[in-house]
Amino acid sequence: MEMSIISLDKEYVAGTYGRFPLELVSGKGSRLKAADGKEYIDLGSGIGVTAFGFGDDAWVKAVTEQASMLQHTSNLYYTEPCAKLAKLLCEKTGMKKVFFSNSGAESNECAIKVARKYSAQKKGADCYTIVTLVNSFHGRTLTTLAATGQDHFHKDFQPLTPGFIHVPANDCAALAKAVAENKVAGIMLECVQGEGGVNPLTREFVLEAAKIANEQDIPLMIDEVQTGNGRTGEFYAYMHFGTQPDIVSTAKGLGGGLPIGATLMGEKVQSVLQPGDHGSTYGGNPVCCAGALSVLERLDEAFLNDVKCKSEYVFKALEGAEGVQSVSGLGLMIGIKTTKPAKEVVTACMEKGVLCLTAKDKVRLLPALNIPMEDLKKAVDVIKAVCKEGI
Repeated sequence: MEMSIISLDKEYVAGTYGRFPLELVSGKGSRLKAADGKEYIDLGSGIGVTAFGFGDDAWVKAVTEQASMLQHTSNLYYTEPCAKLAKLLCEKTGMKKVFFSNSGAESNECAIKVARKYSAQKKGADCYTIVTLVNSFHGRTLTTLAATGQDHFHKDFQPLTPGFIHVPANDCAALAKAVAENKVAGIMLECVQGEGGVNPLTREFVLEAAKIANEQDIPLMIDEVQTGNGRTGEFYAYMHFGTQPDIVSTAKGLGGGLPIGATLMGEKVQSVLQPGDHGSTYGGNPVCCAGALSVLERLDEAFLNDVKCKSEYVFKALEGAEGVQSVSGLGLMIGIKTTKPAKEVVTACMEKGVLCLTAKDKVRLLPALNIPMEDLKKAVDVIKAVCKEGI
């Protein structure tokens, strides 16, 4: 007798994920269909990845056309999608150079290497400490785990890469003290702490971090893995705060569903990486870059304003609703503190045909940026009903 897909997965796939008992088979827009035929409104977008939903016509066309011509070359050669994507990223941000990788963790690894090499050349080899924030999340490699300011991620994987210290978010005095007492090679921030509970930093703190970094000639590094590519209603989240970083890392929504990471380097650090300093076999893959181009080319001002309007609707609908204690986030990166445990809310929403996520003790929403208002309203009504039940 043939095993079910869920049974096959449990038998042969490493048990690193607490999956929901749900097999998904197809999707279009913000609707997903399960193996049993049930349809769901998706508010997770593959953890912020499928920026234009499922089966987006423009994205599918760009990816399939490129795949039929040239699916991979390695970085020994030039390809058009890679070069054009780097140009577009620089034009939209004012950055100067781009290194392409495959994931958010890899984009952060590159950012750390750039900051450390820059600072070693400027201030000496003992200047290598990276300051990050308590409650941050920067990836699951040994080095990006060390950068992550959450102790429970560190358990069982010691010793982690040395040279990281964590200060409380929005504590300007603690940041200044850390920089004064250590030989700091970089300051690394998420403008909204995603895995840490969808908590935005304050404008005061971001600007103070930028000021300290500029005065001390320390690269300011902004992790835009989850917040980037239109997610918060600006092209990148740092643009809400009126500052210009030296290094930006991004991934997730960049590829619209294919694995791609990017590390953007500003004027200060644009020439740090030289041949042999870093590399990636798959980085800049032409199919992934073609998909990313189809996403970024549509993130114009009108589209980003629509993201902000949808965000405003969700905040207004949920703030003060029965069973909802608070709502946090920026754009369509939203955290909901519920009276009932977040996992119970997510499970109940799934039973009613809406797929949500969690972050710490909150329900997390990361819908497709172009989710139709009809779908968004239906999904929010389900969330409100679930939060209210039994309260």
